Amino acid sequence: MIIPVVLSGGSGSRLWPLSRKLYPKQLLPLMGENTMVQDTVMRLDGLDDLAGPMVVCNEAHRFLVAEQLRKISKGASAIILEPVGRNTAPTVAVAAMHALMSDEPEAGEAVMLVLPSDHAIADAGAFRAAVSTGFVQASKGHLVTFGIVPTCAHTGYGYLHVGDAIDDGASKVSRFVEKPDAYTAAGYLASGEYLWNSGMFMFKVSRYLEELEKFAPEMLAACRQAISESRVDLDFVRLGEEAFAACPANSIDYAVMEKTTDAVVVPLDAGWSDVGTFSALHEASGPDEAGNVAVGDVKQHKCKNSYLHSTGRMIAAVGLENHIVIETSDAVLVVPADKSEEVKDLVEELKKDERSEALMHREVFRPWGSYDSVDMGERYQVKRLSVKPGATLSLQMHHHRAEHWIVVKGTAQITRGEEVFLLSENQSTYIPLGTTHRIANPGTVPLDIIEVQSGSYLGEDDIVRFEDTYGRAGTNES
Repeated sequence: MIIPVVLSGGSGSRLWPLSRKLYPKQLLPLMGENTMVQDTVMRLDGLDDLAGPMVVCNEAHRFLVAEQLRKISKGASAIILEPVGRNTAPTVAVAAMHALMSDEPEAGEAVMLVLPSDHAIADAGAFRAAVSTGFVQASKGHLVTFGIVPTCAHTGYGYLHVGDAIDDGASKVSRFVEKPDAYTAAGYLASGEYLWNSGMFMFKVSRYLEELEKFAPEMLAACRQAISESRVDLDFVRLGEEAFAACPANSIDYAVMEKTTDAVVVPLDAGWSDVGTFSALHEASGPDEAGNVAVGDVKQHKCKNSYLHSTGRMIAAVGLENHIVIETSDAVLVVPADKSEEVKDLVEELKKDERSEALMHREVFRPWGSYDSVDMGERYQVKRLSVKPGATLSLQMHHHRAEHWIVVKGTAQITRGEEVFLLSENQSTYIPLGTTHRIANPGTVPLDIIEVQSGSYLGEDDIVRFEDTYGRAGTNES
């Protein structure tokens, strides 16, 4: 059996303003209609003896991940929530331990396929063929990594030096090497003996834990404690927070793969990209004859080798060369293509300035739908709420603000104090400060409401929850 373990904990700061901390790149449709995490799961279709995906993600992304899997009819076998980031070695360890808790008698012999959720792969068939090769090697007890056949002397990736051939296209790993300088990378490419390190792995559940016990026993003990203290919350597995926070942070490469004597590499030539920067996204998106990629409402004239991405307003560009232009509802980024790596430095400056744009988009997603902050001023805020069919907001109240709701699409079921009533399009109601209230969408179409808030404090933490469908009762979690 193959257990896909999808790692969805990154923030993708180099793709700001498309990617934000609370809505990172793996949850965005950067390469087509589907999001990257959806593509990661969907490209597994066609593999034999495949279990449901196990996803490890940040707690703040849990409902987004669950909803995106639901939309493609791919139910997760587990969604494990990391209370803090500890890199890939502990993440995969808790996934392995969770797999051992299943009713499967041979769970330790199952093979985990570890996949970052933010990679683009153009040739899914070639990817599945490589996975099939990796499965054979992993079933023999090897720890498999996938090496990308290089297309250039890239200095942004680590490399694998390919050792002696084994069989079926797999080879021993001679050594792992860090990101090289340009001269060294050119030598690697010319030799034909090196592959890019992809960060994708295959190994038996039992073998990974055996090697971790040998090379990182302290990490293994902390992960065991975190799993023993875990609890199930709706569709999610919450790890023991203190135990996992005490776990040493390390990658699979450093903790296990560089130390084991059983590391094996399978070459992968499938149009792979880690989509780590806008330049990488530009290349992976298939530029036109002039080298341009235009996404959304874009009008360009005599531009060359540029990536232009609009999420709403029109981008108009004339004579632009080798540039990245990104438009969102609350930010516009303009950067030379050869400086796209430095976007992450800009995001750090935004964080230091405590700018909300570093964390979230203007439209914020919730398990029941989303809200968009349309306007804000002293003592007032206007939002557009979009509630999914059948969804219900929590039963709540506010200490510092009153709210006025106007239905602009669909039908709303309103709870206001002891009253429960329906509102249709163009109807409205007022929720006084301190009054218990709730919105539900009993219909089959999305419900859109304009909410006007007024009061002395309008922060999202001014919420007292009494009941909640999504397990947030008793909290002021947004």
